[in-house]
Amino acid sequence: MRVHQYVYFALASRQVPAADITARLGIEPDEVRIRGSRRTQPSIPASHTWRIVCRKPGLTVDEQIDQILDRLHAHADRIGELAAELDQIEGSPGSSTLQVVRVLEHPDGEDEDLTSPVEGLEKLPGQHQLLGWHLDARALDFLRRTHAELDIDEYAYG
Repeated sequence: MRVHQYVYFALASRQVPAADITARLGIEPDEVRIRGSRRTQPSIPASHTWRIVCRKPGLTVDEQIDQILDRLHAHADRIGELAAELDQIEGSPGSSTLQVVRVLEHPDGEDEDLTSPVEGLEKLPGQHQLLGWHLDARALDFLRRTHAELDIDEYAYG
């Protein structure tokens, strides 16, 4: 099995542009999306988005989350204040998201490593080294302080 996965933290708003989010936080994003930049009716993307992304191969999801938290954890309270303001402007929660995306059998995904970490033991297929992850106390604290939702998308190429 081949696995492709990445994680990002995003702030999104239908009304506040990503450039304003950048100016407010003083943190340059890795990616931005501009509302309606691909199509205006209906508006696609549906919102402006400011993102910090980890697409580094070979890392588990929790390691990718750690990469993002290493960059943002010190700013969590300021991010949370802005997220609360965006939620108020939008009239609903959900402006702040930690997104996990995993695609199974992706053509650009990483192959399963069938070598055993313990000499003399056989590793059985189906125990891909990238599968499985957890959120530690630091990650949970970050989600709480930034008012972030955790969204997990998993897809499979057929």
